[in-house]
Amino acid sequence: MKLSDFDFALPEELIAQVPLPERDQSRLMVVDRSTGKISHDHFGSITDHLACSSLVVLNDTRVLPAKLIAFKKGASKPLEMLMVQEEVSGTWKVLLKGLGRLRPGQEFLLDDGRVTAVFLEQQKDIGIFRFSPGGVVPELMDKLGKVPLPHYIRRNQEDEELAKLDRMRYQTVFARHSGAIAAPTAGLHFTEDTIRRLQGKLAYLTLHVGPGTFQPIRADNVVDHKMKSESYNIPADTWNRVVRAKQEGAKVVAVGTTATRVLETVDFDSAKTEDVSGWTDRFIYPGQTFKNIDGLLTNFHLPMSTLYLLVCAFAGKTLMQEAYMKAVREKYRFFSYGDAMLIL
Repeated sequence: MKLSDFDFALPEELIAQVPLPERDQSRLMVVDRSTGKISHDHFGSITDHLACSSLVVLNDTRVLPAKLIAFKKGASKPLEMLMVQEEVSGTWKVLLKGLGRLRPGQEFLLDDGRVTAVFLEQQKDIGIFRFSPGGVVPELMDKLGKVPLPHYIRRNQEDEELAKLDRMRYQTVFARHSGAIAAPTAGLHFTEDTIRRLQGKLAYLTLHVGPGTFQPIRADNVVDHKMKSESYNIPADTWNRVVRAKQEGAKVVAVGTTATRVLETVDFDSAKTEDVSGWTDRFIYPGQTFKNIDGLLTNFHLPMSTLYLLVCAFAGKTLMQEAYMKAVREKYRFFSYGDAMLIL
C-alpha cells in the first residue's frame, strides 16, 4: 500500500492558524458510510446527528505547556526543548530543536540560570536530560512553558496575546489529566453547553498524546510504519458502559483518533471493577477492521499522515477522498484549529 496514494492538494490558506471566536462555531461535515451522503452543518448542532442511545467517548488528557527555552552554558544560542515524559524524578525525555549533536555532560540553563539541565544521552530523536533541582520541571512549565503548537501553525511565536489564547483554546474544556504534548483536537469544539446537552451520553478515557501521534510516515509502504507507544487509561465505568453499549446494540462514537486507537486496542469482553491501563502503538490503516467503534468525530488531517489513514480505514478511501475534495471546494478550515467531520 503506497503512501503516495494518500496524498492530496491542500491550499495553504485553508490551514487554520487561530481558533474561531467560539469553539462550537466550527463547521461540521457529516459523512454517512452506508449511503455515501455528505452533508454540511455546524458543530453547535452535533446533538441532532447522534442517536439517543449513542455513547460518546472523549479523551480527557490535558496538554502540558511543554515547550521550554534553554541556553547552553557560556553561549547565547537557544535550545528549544519539548518536554515529552519524565523517566524518573528529575530526568526527562526531551525533543530537541535548535542545536546539532550534543555531548554527554553538556549543561544548559533555564529560568535565568536558576535551573540546570545536563544532557545524558541521545535515543534517536529524543534527548535524555537531568534537571536540577530535581522536581522543578512541572513548576517551570507552568511558569515559562508555552503550548507546543503543531509545525503547520506559522505565526509570531513571541506574541504574548496569542500565547495566552493558545493556553486556553489548545485545551479541551473537559481536560483532566496532565500529560499530553498535543491536544486531542476533535474535542476542542466542545463547549460547556455541548457537554450539558450530551449529559448521560458521555464517557471518558485518557491517552496522553505524544510524538508518535504526529510522527510522519517515512516508509514508502505504509504497513512498514511503526507508531511510538503512548500511555492510556480506561476508567472501569467507561469500560463497563462500552461493554453495555455493545451488548445493547447502541452506537459507540469516538471523539478523535486518539480515543479511537485506545478503543480499538482492547477487547471489551466483560465488565471490570478496576481501571484498565497500558500502552498502545496501534497504527490503523485501510484494510483493518473496527471492532468497537461505530462512529468517529474528527478534524481534517494532513495528507499522508497516520490520522488521515485512520479515517480512510474507517470510512473507506474513496469516500474520504470525495469528502476531502468537497471540504477544499467549500473552504473548510483544516487541522488542529480547523473544522470537524462526523463519520457515521
